[in-house]
Amino acid sequence: MAGDDLTPTEGAILMVLMVEAREVLNTELKARYGLDVRKEQRDKLGRLHYVSSRRSGRTVAMQLDDKGWVRMQSDFDFKARGATALGAALTALHADLRDRLLERSGAANLTELFAQTEMRATSAAPGDLGPRLVSAYHALAREPGAWVSLARLRPFFADVPRADLDEALRRLSREDGVNIVPESNQSSLTAADDEAALQLGGQRNHLLAIGV
Repeated sequence: MAGDDLTPTEGAILMVLMVEAREVLNTELKARYGLDVRKEQRDKLGRLHYVSSRRSGRTVAMQLDDKGWVRMQSDFDFKARGATALGAALTALHADLRDRLLERSGAANLTELFAQTEMRATSAAPGDLGPRLVSAYHALAREPGAWVSLARLRPFFADVPRADLDEALRRLSREDGVNIVPESNQSSLTAADDEAALQLGGQRNHLLAIGV
């Protein structure tokens, strides 16, 4: 995306958060990747709405924001500003992820690809959609307890019959800290929202929150 003036390090931060596809503590990034996201980097990526962050104890929790996922669809040049051959490798890897890997996987975009990867990794048992639903929610939610529309959630379950997914959502709604509710501003509903609505408690429900 022209004009954002990302450094190779800032691009690498976005790539790591994309691969994680969840909220990650800075301490975990340092332990797993040797990556310490400094305040000035975090502030810049936050101003661009590429990364959302919040304080978590003595550290900071971060995740790729919606505009960050969009940015990952565009070109990066990790070789810029003196980076070495490692930068060339990252540039090639990103291009492969964005193009050929998407084609092989059948995912519509990188958001769907990594959310599906996370869901497969955390699935408990065949036919048990609960862990997949929770993982998909956390891949989409800005923070625990945030509202996520069912219209955004359902595309991650294209392989699941509608009736099975609806039943899994109804079971999930009975768990502590889970709410599935109608959209209060009915005039804002789109055709996609209406199609994705879940019939529950005599109402058509459009929004999911976990961790309330």
